[in-house]
Amino acid sequence: MTNYNRISSIDIMRGLTLVLMLFVNDLNMNVAPAWLGHRPAEFDGMGLADWVFPGFLFIVGMAIPFAFSKRFSAGQSLYDISRHILTRSLSLIIIGVLMLNTGRVDPELTGISKNLWALLMYVAVFLFWNDYPDKENKFFTITGLKFTGLAIFAFLVLKFRSGQPENNGSLITGWWGILGLIGWGYLVSAFAYVLCRDSLLKTSLFALFFLIMNMFSDWKLLGFLDPVKPILGIIIDGNVPFIVLSGLIGGLLIKKIPGKEFKKAILVFIGLGLAYLIAGFVLRTWFIISKIQATPSWAMICNGISFLVFILLYWIVDVRNRIKWASFFQPAGENSLTTYIAPDILYYLIWSSGVPFLIYKQSQEPIIVIAGSLVWALLMVGLTVMLSRLNIRLRI
Repeated sequence: MTNYNRISSIDIMRGLTLVLMLFVNDLNMNVAPAWLGHRPAEFDGMGLADWVFPGFLFIVGMAIPFAFSKRFSAGQSLYDISRHILTRSLSLIIIGVLMLNTGRVDPELTGISKNLWALLMYVAVFLFWNDYPDKENKFFTITGLKFTGLAIFAFLVLKFRSGQPENNGSLITGWWGILGLIGWGYLVSAFAYVLCRDSLLKTSLFALFFLIMNMFSDWKLLGFLDPVKPILGIIIDGNVPFIVLSGLIGGLLIKKIPGKEFKKAILVFIGLGLAYLIAGFVLRTWFIISKIQATPSWAMICNGISFLVFILLYWIVDVRNRIKWASFFQPAGENSLTTYIAPDILYYLIWSSGVPFLIYKQSQEPIIVIAGSLVWALLMVGLTVMLSRLNIRLRI
């Protein structure tokens, strides 16, 4: 039955969403079926890729009650926990912004090619945020490696030029990048848990508040907040916090319902999943289903799917203890940041070499394109396992 210190289905769903994320990001959508990719901004509907990221955000929220319960039980102070939340959020936001700007590098003005700038940036990320073993005995070595990472960051930021008028050609925050969005969602939801602890009612009110913010934002009723939108736009728009907080509600339910009452948990999750789906289609009356526009209807439908997917995994893995089939995905879930970032290093190395290693992308046969991207995603999980064995794993 369930061990509340570690809900295996949380790690597995996180791993599955990451594998799907790597898969859809690698697809050549000029050949692959449209339903696998992102739908255009004005299209009223969604493809597989439009669920994957909110599915990951949902599981970020689910993990929060378990992670912070451990911290509170260990006697950590509110100051220590707040510092942890701020440090983790800021780290994700910084990496997200750096990743966002890799495509804006002007090689002539910067003096460095896009590929080299990106590779140096990722090297610095691993130097600074790697989870080094034997920290006490290797303090000076590890400190030196971290300072080397910081020096590379400083060099890259100072050298960066986009050749675009936006922000005088310097780095921009833009839409913050995938990791930046996770950072903002985590920031709001983690502090919501600190304030509400295990209260389902209070947490639900937080989620409702951000759903309303999302609706008001889509209705263009929050113009008076425009001065702070360049920094707090993700919070003001409400969409990302609402998705993560919905996952937090799911985590609280699993934490509160005893393992022996798993049937109750299954019924509650199915009920919530269906309720979210129905609410999403009701909201479609006023908001199209659009990931690009981050509409409330899209968020509700994605959350509904996430509730149903999670409870299916929970029943298989934590209730029936059928875990061997999913053991391949668990390392990806346990080392999610490494799994997400490491493949980019390979991409930039391949692009720098000019050798067409990813030949399946050139095929005009959808089955070859799909199979190639699926194999790529699975190989990247293997890469995470290999790096972990070499003590290369990101921890924020």
